[in-house]
Parts: sequence; C-alpha cells; structure tokens
Amino acid sequence: MSEVKSALRQTAYAARKGAFALCAQTGAVSAATTHLLAEIGPAQGRVIAGYLPIRTEIDPRPVMAALHHAGARIGVPVIAGPGLPLDFRLWTPDTALIPGPFGAMIPESGDWVTPDTLIVPLVGFDAACNRLGYGGGFYDRTLARLAASSPVRAIGLAFAAQELPPLPLEPTDIALDAIVTETGVIRPATHP
Repeated sequence: MSEVKSALRQTAYAARKGAFALCAQTGAVSAATTHLLAEIGPAQGRVIAGYLPIRTEIDPRPVMAALHHAGARIGVPVIAGPGLPLDFRLWTPDTALIPGPFGAMIPESGDWVTPDTLIVPLVGFDAACNRLGYGGGFYDRTLARLAASSPVRAIGLAFAAQELPPLPLEPTDIALDAIVTETGVIRPATHP
C-alpha cells in the first residue's frame, strides 16, 4: 500500500504545484479563504488550529488572522516527535516564529491549546474526504486523540486540482469532515 500512496503523492504534489502557480496569478486563493471562513462559522470563544504553510500548500494565515480578530484562540501544530500526535501552540499574527521540523515554522513560545476545529493541510484527497498527507500519520493520531476526549471538526484546505480517485485506506486513516478548495466545499455526502 505504501507504494500506491507514494505514487498518488507524486501525482498530487505535481497538481498542487501547478494549482499554486495558477492561483497565485489569478487570486483564486481568496475564494478558498472565503469558503473556509464560512465553513468554520462564528469564531468567538473557540479554539481553532491552523497551520503555517510549507512548499505549495494554500496559506491559511489570512483566515487564521481573521478568526483571531473575531475572538478565537488560534493554535498551530508542533511536532513532539516521531509517532506522536501533534501539540498546538497559541499563535497570533504577531507571534515570533522559529524553524521547526520538516521546514515548518513554529511559535518560539506560548501557551498550549486544544482545538475544537482543525484546518488541515494535505497533499491530496478523494470525494469521500479521505486525506492523503505526507506519510507521517501525525494528523490521524492527533484527530484520534482529540476525538477521544471531545468532539472535534477537521476541515482540509486544498486546491481543487489535488482531488484524486478513491484513496486506499488503512485502519488508522481518519476522513475529514469537509474539504475546502477555491471552488467550494466538499462534504462526503454531498460530493457529486
């Protein structure tokens, strides 16, 4: 199965790279921002995890900043170690950042938070909102840990071009509640 997922990752990386370049020219990412804010809903008093983008991921920081200004506490992932779930450190638009694992920036310091909603980066996805990540299993372990103690919502953020045929699934794979792209919102039950 790892060879199949590896090949799918290569296809999705190429699609994401092309979509990233095209959307940068057309400004289509702002449509994804609008869709994501609507999907998340009211922010006041909530704890929402975003991410600090690497490579050609869609940048969620405009959404994170808007949610912060609307009264949400925003966390970003910090890798505690291989095979472990992610932890989330408080982020604001003014937070001092330092390099973290895998080229992602992380807050230099700050409180740890437990999100009720996660904005999730991905390499690819399918119509059932299954996520193809980077292969480390960090988000699957994190979603399982969070869901064990309270309801949590996971919303993928991607370019529409990153959609793949049905993904091969492993028992530890956890589907997302929705995928937001520049063309709209995909939910497992409503995708054509």
